[in-house]
Amino acid sequence: MSNSDRKTLYRIPKQGKVAGVCAGIADFFGFETWLVRVVTASVFLLGGAGMVFIIYIALWVILDIKPNEESESSLHKDIEVKKKIWQAGEPAQQALQDVNKQFRALELRLRNLERHVTSDSYDLKRQIDNL
Repeated sequence: MSNSDRKTLYRIPKQGKVAGVCAGIADFFGFETWLVRVVTASVFLLGGAGMVFIIYIALWVILDIKPNEESESSLHKDIEVKKKIWQAGEPAQQALQDVNKQFRALELRLRNLERHVTSDSYDLKRQIDNL
């Protein structure tokens, strides 16, 4: 198993309500964030207030903030389809819409490229470069 395959537990403040600890745990295990929050609040309210509070504060201090994963383009993001309600991912309908949007964007780029290559200015520039 290489280092790139290994997942690391981070906190994600941009997706979190307080410090992003529940969002980080949900991302690490592949659950929905709301489910981790409900479980945390349930344990807190059902008698584990001290334990949950101490663990949450400890994770807030210990965990690093998740680095931004800005790729070259948002066109090449992986689409994960949700199979069960507690899993992270998109519903199938939303995933289909995202795939259609990506194909439309790629088709537009291809049309612009074809328009440029078949234009007179491209042909003229190529002939000048060949001199």
